[in-house]
Amino acid sequence: MSYRFFTEEHDMYRKSLLKMLEKEAYPFFEEWEDKREIPKSFWSKLGENGFLCPMVKEEHGGLGLDFSFSMILAEELERVGAGLASGIVLHSDIVTPYIEQYGTKEQKEKWLPKSVSGEYISAIAMTEPGAGSDLAGIQTTAVRKGEFYILNGEKTFITNAMNANYVVVVCKTDPHASPAYRGISLIVVEDGTAGFKRGKKLNKIGMHSSDTGELIFEDAKVPVSNLLGEEGKGFYYLMENLQQERLLVAIEVQIEAEEMLRITTKYVKERKAFSRQIAEFQHTQFKLAEMATEIDIGRTYVNSLVSRHNAGDNIVKEVSMAKWWISEMAKRVASQCLQLHGGYGYMEEFEIARRYRDIPVAAIYAGTTEIMKGIIAKHILS
Repeated sequence: MSYRFFTEEHDMYRKSLLKMLEKEAYPFFEEWEDKREIPKSFWSKLGENGFLCPMVKEEHGGLGLDFSFSMILAEELERVGAGLASGIVLHSDIVTPYIEQYGTKEQKEKWLPKSVSGEYISAIAMTEPGAGSDLAGIQTTAVRKGEFYILNGEKTFITNAMNANYVVVVCKTDPHASPAYRGISLIVVEDGTAGFKRGKKLNKIGMHSSDTGELIFEDAKVPVSNLLGEEGKGFYYLMENLQQERLLVAIEVQIEAEEMLRITTKYVKERKAFSRQIAEFQHTQFKLAEMATEIDIGRTYVNSLVSRHNAGDNIVKEVSMAKWWISEMAKRVASQCLQLHGGYGYMEEFEIARRYRDIPVAAIYAGTTEIMKGIIAKHILS
């Protein structure tokens, strides 16, 4: 697949990544889905081959590349499966940017090189049992006592929760701040910290190989030196980085739609009914045409946003548009593709079944469809 902003260097990066995935991921992915985990050895192989955290600067072990290389990583991991892409993309291009942008020299040296190598896995803990899209409503607190913060609270739906070596925790260092978001800070909690526990691993409908779980903080004692950036600036840091996170989700669901159309097109050419290929029925042809049109529109829009994001443009409104529309479009594609598979679409041994299960959550995480529409409306009316 060729995009206008891609160069020969991009093509080489993609080919190298594909070669590795064909050897190390595709043959084992269904097994990983069954076992509900991505082995740590695979993370290490990604790191050894230079595919983790491509945007991290060379001085911290990365390649110092731009976002278009992160796009390639997200796309090719997603082609293997959503469960593979989820945790790796979050670690590589959602969590580590917080460390690189807001971390001190010591913090960067401590966490970035091992994140690039795959020795460390990271997570970000925003959602709580009683607060999801409303980040200002979080209840996790961090009270400073001398040279430590004492954290108390619970987090849920956290990607990489069970295996993370460090977690960027969204918490309130000033519970009495008004408005509430001015009291939010980001604190890095490391594995092994006293009072930091893992809750249960969550049993999801789809994305089975993706590690999702609960985190519990009971008087967790965290050094003040683990504060990321400034106290009370956490909400602003989150807002600055959500543009990239939501763009990555749009890229991932775009790939899901493309893959579902590809496997369905192949299926209807092979499957027969009433002595004819299913592909010969006009209804099938119209459905394929409708899906292909929407998918092409999504691809054109995503590519334009990647170019603008790379240029440093503020495209919060446009990314919100892409995130909600492509997520919902992919859900429509999933339903129509499963229908064209007939009864076989409901069988787990057919790939469309897994893709169908994996796709709905994209309209929920990283900001629901409803939240995206609210953001768009605010920009229109401002």
